[in-house]
Amino acid sequence: MQTRRETLKQSAVVAGLLASTGLFPQQAAAYQKAAFDAKTLAEVAKALGAGAPVESKDVTVGGPDIAENGAVVPLTASTTLAGAKRVLILVEKNPAALVAMFNVTDSVEANFATRAKMGQSSDVYAVAIMGDGKAFYAKKEVKVTLGGCGG
Repeated sequence: MQTRRETLKQSAVVAGLLASTGLFPQQAAAYQKAAFDAKTLAEVAKALGAGAPVESKDVTVGGPDIAENGAVVPLTASTTLAGAKRVLILVEKNPAALVAMFNVTDSVEANFATRAKMGQSSDVYAVAIMGDGKAFYAKKEVKVTLGGCGG
């Protein structure tokens, strides 16, 4: 078992390595800020350098048809497309549409699950962004009976 001191020391080493490679979390967050500030699917895709999204049967989105509590809505996104670099989950009517972004490699199964807050009924999108910049999506409507964003 690792002691607290050893854990802190390893964390400091990892932070130093990230800082030296330019991959520090604050810089990564700033880089993606435009995508998380975007209000629509098209704006998110553009902010991430992708083309106009096209609907595809190779991308799937999952979630309840009716969410009893919008504070914790389980959502899933997956794709069977080879060469996907990112998988996104968006909730159209949320103040910030982009809920989650997963970076993908060919060694990772592109199948993700998370929970999101939804203030009202909305279309939910799963988007696969390919290495060549193409974007593919699937859409599902989720009805919310009790809002999760202060509603």
